[in-house]
Amino acid sequence: MASTPQIPPQAPSPPPPPPPHDAARANRKVGLIAAGAALAMMGLGYAAVPLYRMFCQATGFAGTTQRASAAQAATVRATGAPITVRFDANVAPGLPWTFRPQQVTQDGRIGERKIAFFTARNNADRPITGRAVFNVTPEQTGAYFHKIQCFCFNEQKLEPGQEVRMPVIYYVDPAILDDPNARQTPEITLSYTFLEAAN
Repeated sequence: MASTPQIPPQAPSPPPPPPPHDAARANRKVGLIAAGAALAMMGLGYAAVPLYRMFCQATGFAGTTQRASAAQAATVRATGAPITVRFDANVAPGLPWTFRPQQVTQDGRIGERKIAFFTARNNADRPITGRAVFNVTPEQTGAYFHKIQCFCFNEQKLEPGQEVRMPVIYYVDPAILDDPNARQTPEITLSYTFLEAAN
């Protein structure tokens, strides 16, 4: 009996190319996705600084202090635990100001409201607006150091030769006593650096 010759299977034919209008639609979709991603990245770039600032203020990261209203501060009761605050004042290179604390250290109790003063003098022959940046050390105490009033909340404009006395009202939150990483801290350093504000 003669064998039937085997017919090799036919390879499937490739799908027909998409109509030209489908290819254009796909290209438009890819272009829109890429443009949307680029806009999102640009938006994140602009938002990075304020988001980082909000994160630091909320967590005390990198020694960033907290801000409290007078009403919030009124609910805080002083404890018997002592704390010393040391004050540090600096000016950025190129800023012709003299800036110093009027007291080097201040003793108090955790939860007690205190006021300290700094003086700044413009030694230049032109008006200069300065901006103070700040932090506290040790860094883990930043979440508990609350300012009620501070010259650092606003830019400071000094006329030529003008000298001003600037207060900071603060307290150390009693919650620090519940933090095993911060409760044994005997001294907190509050440090300011004045920079010339951008126009």
